[in-house]
Amino acid sequence: MKESRLRSLLKGLTWRIIATSTIIAIAYFKTGDVSLALEIGFIEFFIKLLLYYLHERAWQGLPVGSVRKLFKRK
Repeated sequence: MKESRLRSLLKGLTWRIIATSTIIAIAYFKTGDVSLALEIGFIEFFIKLLLYYLHERAWQGLPVGSVRKLFKRK
């Protein structure tokens, strides 16, 4: 069953919220600067959301079972 583009986008958004909160906390811990931590998180959010979406769509383009066939031993 293939996922819709909207579902891929929503999955990416919810994951990015979790992951970006983590990176903001790490950046704040390392720098002690809230402004810098938020800036890093902002940049990271959009770059990784785009990469995640493209990754999801690429996987949706593969026929089901094609990856398994690639690694199947003969």
